[in-house]
Amino acid sequence: MNRRVVVTGVGAVSPLGLNVRETWRRLVHGESGIGRITIFDASEFPTKIAAEVRGFDFDRLRQQDPTLAHAARSTFFALKAAQEAFEDSRLRPFNIHPERFGIYFGAGDSGNDFESFVETVAASLGNNGAVVDKSLFLEASGRHMHALRELESQPFMTVTHLARRFDIRGPVCTCLTACAASSQAIGEAFEWIRAGYADIVMSGGSHSMIYPLGIAGFSLLTALSTRNDEPSKSSRPFDKNRDGFVLGEGAGVVILEELSHALKRNANIYGEIVGYGSTADAFRLTDMDPQGEGAQRAMKIAMAKGDLSISEVDYINAHGTGTQVNDSIETLVIKKVMKDRAYSVPVSSIKSMLGHMIAAAGALELIACFLSMRDSVIPPTINYEEPDPDCDLDYVPNESRRAEVHVALSNSFGFGGQNICLAVKKFPPSS
Repeated sequence: MNRRVVVTGVGAVSPLGLNVRETWRRLVHGESGIGRITIFDASEFPTKIAAEVRGFDFDRLRQQDPTLAHAARSTFFALKAAQEAFEDSRLRPFNIHPERFGIYFGAGDSGNDFESFVETVAASLGNNGAVVDKSLFLEASGRHMHALRELESQPFMTVTHLARRFDIRGPVCTCLTACAASSQAIGEAFEWIRAGYADIVMSGGSHSMIYPLGIAGFSLLTALSTRNDEPSKSSRPFDKNRDGFVLGEGAGVVILEELSHALKRNANIYGEIVGYGSTADAFRLTDMDPQGEGAQRAMKIAMAKGDLSISEVDYINAHGTGTQVNDSIETLVIKKVMKDRAYSVPVSSIKSMLGHMIAAAGALELIACFLSMRDSVIPPTINYEEPDPDCDLDYVPNESRRAEVHVALSNSFGFGGQNICLAVKKFPPSS
C-alpha cells in the first residue's frame, strides 16, 4: 500500500538524561555520559568504565506497579522512555484502536541475576571443584535463584510489559540483532504501517549489558576501550587513537504513525521516515566485510526507497563505535555511497557521548536526526583530537554545528554483520 509514515512522539532514558530534553541538551553541548562503573565492582576487569544511566528511581516504579517487582533494568528504561514518547504523541484512548496499535521493539537482555547464579554454581561444584555437578546445580538453583527474576531477564518480557501498560493489541514483535536491533525494529515498524498492518507502532529499543558477563564478554573480544583513567575521553570515534567502544545503557522510543491518521488528529510531527535498508554481510561474527559491501547496499536501499539523491542528504548519523575497524570501514562505505559529496556531508557519532547502548543505540541516533532537523543543529563527535588518514571526512569535531537539515541518514551496523540504514525527511518537506 506504501502509506506514508511519520514520527509523532519520542522518549529517551540515557547516560545523559532521563528524558529527551535533557539528553538532547547535553548532546548539543558535547557532554560525556561516561564514568567509572558503579553497578558492580569492576576493579579487576581490564575495562572499568561505562556510560551508566544515573539517578533512575527503580523503587518508585516498583511501588507503582507490583508486577515490576522482578523486572529487568532494561525493561524499566523501556517503560520510562515509552511513557514519555506516548505522552509526547498526545495519543488518547478515543483516537486509538488498540487492534491497530502495534509494537516492534529491539529489546535486549539485562543479564541474569549474577550474584544468585554465581552462588548456584559455587554450591554445585563436584570432583573437588573441577566440574559443575548437574544434579547439584538443579538443587542449588532452587535455593539461590528466583524463577521470575530469570524470566524477566528475557527480551520478550519487555514487550509484554509495554503491551500491557499501553493496551496495545495489534501485532507485537521483538528483535535482537545486536547493535542494529532498534534501528531494525523501527524499519520493520515502518514497513508494517506502509503495508497497512497497523496505524500506530511503538518502536525503538532498550538494553543494559553493564553487568559482569557483559563486560567480560566484550573484554575477551578486545572490543572495549581501556582508557580507564580518562572516562570522558574514552569514546573517540574516528580519532586516530581510538581503542574500542564504551558500553552504554538506556532506551529510545518513537511513536510511528500513518500520515493521514496523524494529520486527522492534528498531531505534532517530528519528521517522516522515507527509507529503510536492511542487509547482511554473511562474513564474520565480529568484523565487517572489509569493503563494507553490505553496509553500502543498506544505505543505497534506504535512499532508493525514499527516492533520495546523494545531493539531498544533509547529515549522516554514523554508527561510529570507536573501534579501529568499524570507523575506517564506515568511512569507506560513506565515500563509496556518497561519492564526491562524501567530503561535504557532515557525519557525527553521538556514541562519543552516550557510549554504545547496543540494542537501544539506533533509536537514540534516529531521535537525534529528527531533533537536528527541528533545531537546525548537528551534534558533535567529541574527543576528536588527531585525524586518521583512513577517516578523512567531516565528523563535526568536538562542537555542535548550526546547519539546516532536511534529509538525514542513520546507520546501524551490528555484530554478526547486520546492516541497517534509516532515511528520514523533514515534515512538511521544504519547497
